[in-house]
Amino acid sequence: MTDLDVTDLDVTDLDVTPDRSLAGRVALVTGASRGVGRGIAAALADAGATVYATGRSVMGADLAPTIVRVACDHTDDQQVADLFSRVQSDSGRLDLLVNSAWGGYERMVEDGRFTWNAPFWDQPLWRWDAMMDAGVRAAYLASQHAARMMVPAGRGLIVNISSWAAQKHIGNVLYGLAKNATDKLTADTAHELRGHGVTVISL
Repeated sequence: MTDLDVTDLDVTDLDVTPDRSLAGRVALVTGASRGVGRGIAAALADAGATVYATGRSVMGADLAPTIVRVACDHTDDQQVADLFSRVQSDSGRLDLLVNSAWGGYERMVEDGRFTWNAPFWDQPLWRWDAMMDAGVRAAYLASQHAARMMVPAGRGLIVNISSWAAQKHIGNVLYGLAKNATDKLTADTAHELRGHGVTVISL
């Protein structure tokens, strides 16, 4: 999301040498107990960043010992506030937030029935709450806390993990709605942070 027209660039003036070192940078990855979040946390640590990894079961996750694990239920506002207070106290900065925490995947089978792909009229309503609260709302709240650290510093990157389900039907209606909301959250927070040196993207 940028106003830059790449056709105006003189590529001869660009330094395109890749520099993948994140030494000295501080990153926070939510939902890093498993899956995408865990992989991102590991990659950021490998690149030299100080990484805080969160999740309800992150203490038992297969993560390098250099990664700072913080048990956090991202549906609990106080736990989230305490998490960001710890990052501020420990590191005094936050350069990158990756919002990977998500809900709604649990209990795909209920009473012997696979409900994940069920039509919307047969979807259990708890899945709406799980995706919207543990997913979209969790990303919104973490982004609020991150922005309060990043805006005064005039720098930062917030990454929201999304899905093709935001553009086409994948899995179920609730999943598409939640991922579409994630992309809208990305677009609108990016708009409001644009003048503060903070970038927001969906990945």
